[in-house]
Amino acid sequence: MRRVVGPVVAAGLVTLLSLLLDPWVWTHLSNPSVYEHDWGRLLRVTGSLVLWAPLALAIGLELRARTGPGSGAWRLLAAPLVAGAAAEVLKLLVRRERPGLHQGAYVFRGFAERPFDTHDIGFPSSHATVAFAGAAVLARLYPRAGAVGYALAFGCAATRVLAQAHFASDVVAGCIAGWAIGTWMGRGWRSS
Repeated sequence: MRRVVGPVVAAGLVTLLSLLLDPWVWTHLSNPSVYEHDWGRLLRVTGSLVLWAPLALAIGLELRARTGPGSGAWRLLAAPLVAGAAAEVLKLLVRRERPGLHQGAYVFRGFAERPFDTHDIGFPSSHATVAFAGAAVLARLYPRAGAVGYALAFGCAATRVLAQAHFASDVVAGCIAGWAIGTWMGRGWRSS
């Protein structure tokens, strides 16, 4: 139980801090043209199955050739997929709209208004959730490559804030959720 309480409290404190910093970050940290650059587009796609599906296939084929069937590379696709689905469900529950729609103000969509549509809902960031789930599983499979995966995931989260598509708290919550799902789904999985 203690192994769970510490990380949960830390996650709550980091999320609370990000909520307090949201107005300042919205006002002072922006680069609306971030996705006009190749590096920005690369970082954004880290939060998409467009990256994780072919990477899972490539690693799965390599591991299968080396170790035979049952390598577990499917988790590199499954974790981002599950994390993305979880983010969409959380969006439907929290219903906080994207900051750009309301000049950085918190606005929550009513449950009667488009009840099953996550378009324009920002909390949590699906991109950050997917990116961190993939990075967590990648770090389990190849620990030395984990730093690269996490750097790309952090970059993905940062670009979502810089583009003003999300509040800082949207991406912090997404990072935490993605990491938790990826760590859980990647348990006991290591390459040989």
